[in-house]
Amino acid sequence: MHIPSLKNKVSADEWQLRCDLAACYRLVALHGWTDLVFTHISARVPGGDHRFLINPYGLLFEEITASSLILVDQAGNSLTDTAFPVNRAGFVIHSAIHAAREDAGCVLHTHTRAGVAVSALEDGVLPISQQSTFVLSSLAYHDYEGVALHDAEKPRLQADLGTANFLMLRNHGLLTVGRTIPDAFLSMYLFETTCQIQVTAQAAGKVRHVAHDILAGAAESARVQTAGGGAGGLIWPPLLRKLDRIDGSYAS
Repeated sequence: MHIPSLKNKVSADEWQLRCDLAACYRLVALHGWTDLVFTHISARVPGGDHRFLINPYGLLFEEITASSLILVDQAGNSLTDTAFPVNRAGFVIHSAIHAAREDAGCVLHTHTRAGVAVSALEDGVLPISQQSTFVLSSLAYHDYEGVALHDAEKPRLQADLGTANFLMLRNHGLLTVGRTIPDAFLSMYLFETTCQIQVTAQAAGKVRHVAHDILAGAAESARVQTAGGGAGGLIWPPLLRKLDRIDGSYAS
C-alpha cells in the first residue's frame, strides 16, 4: 500500500505534528492498547479553527504514517486527499473535546480489556496504587449512550469532561486529554496501568486504599516529578528512539 508523502505539501509545523501523532499510534500498538481499527487519537492543528488530524479508518495502528493521517474540520469534512473514511464515532468524540477545550492538543481513546473492565465497575477507579493517585487528581466519568454516532451526545460529553484530563467512558473505555501528544500518551499509560493494577488486585483479594491526604497532594506530586514541564522532555525522545530502532516508517 503506497501513500504519497505529504512532507513537502504541508507546513513544517504540521509535518512535525503528523510525525508525532503517527508515532503515538505506533506506540499504542506496541503497548497492546489497540482494538483492531476501532479506537482513535487526534491532534489539533494550530490555527484556531479546531481542525484536527485523526487516523484513516481501516488502517491498523501499526500501519499509520505521518502522510496517511487525515485532516478534518469541525463539520467532519476531510481536508486530505485520501481513499480512507473517518470513523464517525471518532469524529464525534474528538470534535466535541477539541471544540470545548482550548488546551486539548491531543485526545487519546482506547478500548483495552482492563480499561473497559474498570469502566464497568460501579465504583470506577479506586485509590489503590501510586498510578491511581495521579489519575484520580483529574478524573471524570461519562455514562454510556451507545456508539457515539450522534452530535446530540456532544454537550453531555463536554459537560462531563469539564476541565479533567482523564475521562472514563462508562462500559466503553478510557480517554485522556493532553496539551501535547506526549502528555496525552503518558496520561494514557498511567490510566491503563491503573486499570491493570486494579483488575489484578481485586482478583487477588481485599484491596487497601491510599490515604486521603496523599490523594489530595497527587497533582502537586505529578508536577514535581515531571519538573513542571509535562511529559515531553522526559519520555518522548527515548520512546521515539525505541520506535526508530524497531521501524522508523511512521515518519513517512
